[in-house]
Amino acid sequence: MGVSRLDIFYRRLLLSKLFIGGWGKPEDLKRIFEFRKIIGDREKCKFLVPKDYPIYINKTEDHADCQIHDGFFISPLEHFVPGILPTEAVKARFQFIVPKRWQKNRPVCIHLAGTGDHFFWRRRTLMARPMIKEAGMASLLLENPYYGYRKPKDQLRSSLKNVSDLFVMGGALILESSVLLSWLEREGYWPLGMTGISMGGYMASLAVTNWPKPIPLIPCLSWSTASSVFTT
Repeated sequence: MGVSRLDIFYRRLLLSKLFIGGWGKPEDLKRIFEFRKIIGDREKCKFLVPKDYPIYINKTEDHADCQIHDGFFISPLEHFVPGILPTEAVKARFQFIVPKRWQKNRPVCIHLAGTGDHFFWRRRTLMARPMIKEAGMASLLLENPYYGYRKPKDQLRSSLKNVSDLFVMGGALILESSVLLSWLEREGYWPLGMTGISMGGYMASLAVTNWPKPIPLIPCLSWSTASSVFTT
């Protein structure tokens, strides 16, 4: 049975189309794969980001149960592969949600965004605030490149234009997570952990394996996403 004209017409109306630009520019792919040889070496990756990499807090909100700090830093990927990130994604943005009362120690969990999770509201409401109430644990919400404030102006919703964008996102998040883990450790927070839902769980697994110290990883994956990566 052939494809109906109605089906063809309907598919043309779909707004969310992934990788409409194909693989991306050949020169960008070449630079990405060259850098992959470096970031893929765990021993080298451990020392790519300086321990004192600068982070800035530019806003603090006071709430009954916590303080919410908005912060940013320049993605280290911009230094290693200049121009590979869209202009909007060069500045890595995050929210740090800290309980006013700690139950034990000063634990922090870094949450990476799942597919379609723009800005911070979903993770802050469904994960960070309940974790404060139930466990007295702080949360740090990092915004993915190509999402929220870091989304290119010509990108529609969560639909990455090029396949290469996914590689760039992964490389950026590995380095950015290393920046945040070093900063949290330097500020006296411990124990540290990472988590993510769907794509965020996969990205969290990449980041944790390139961190020199063992920390808990809780990837929340469904059977239809990246769960097969963790079946070994």
